[in-house]
Amino acid sequence: MGIRAAEVALETIGPHSTDEEVVAVVETDMCAVDAIQLLTGCTFGKGNLVHRDHGKNAFTFVRRSDVRVSALPRAWGAADPDWLTLFNLVRAHTATPEQRQRFVAVQAERTEQILTMPVDELYDVREVHVEAPASILASIECESCGEPTMETRIRHLDASQLCLACFTQAFSGIEPVAGPSLRRAPSGP
Repeated sequence: MGIRAAEVALETIGPHSTDEEVVAVVETDMCAVDAIQLLTGCTFGKGNLVHRDHGKNAFTFVRRSDVRVSALPRAWGAADPDWLTLFNLVRAHTATPEQRQRFVAVQAERTEQILTMPVDELYDVREVHVEAPASILASIECESCGEPTMETRIRHLDASQLCLACFTQAFSGIEPVAGPSLRRAPSGP
């Protein structure tokens, strides 16, 4: 899916990024992003790969002409119960060698189908007009672990500014990796 999205983007907005002239905004954290990084040259390190955790197979590429490529509902094809069963067995490490082999074969068939499918059956491709997102933000020190955290990731708890990990730990009962615990007392009787 990422290979095909990158192909669409590069065909629409132009060649691979050698510096930061192309920005990719990805709305998923799945393996498709690996292909987008490789083929477009957009990386987190250069600040021209932006992750927005929307859980969607949608990717926006920004240059002179901006394009949003989002998977169509039919792109994945009909649900295949055999694939799902095999996937769950492999994921749980309980698949037999024959089941693993069948899973690999089914995955290869699906990959070939995606790589050869006409783009208009796979993605909705639209020209959009967006400002290139800025990815350089201030860091705020987490009041629990003391680690600098991007300001957009800070959470507030009882007047404390916490990184997401410490904020989550405050509600889960797990001690933070470092720094003092700001764990809330359990509520109720």
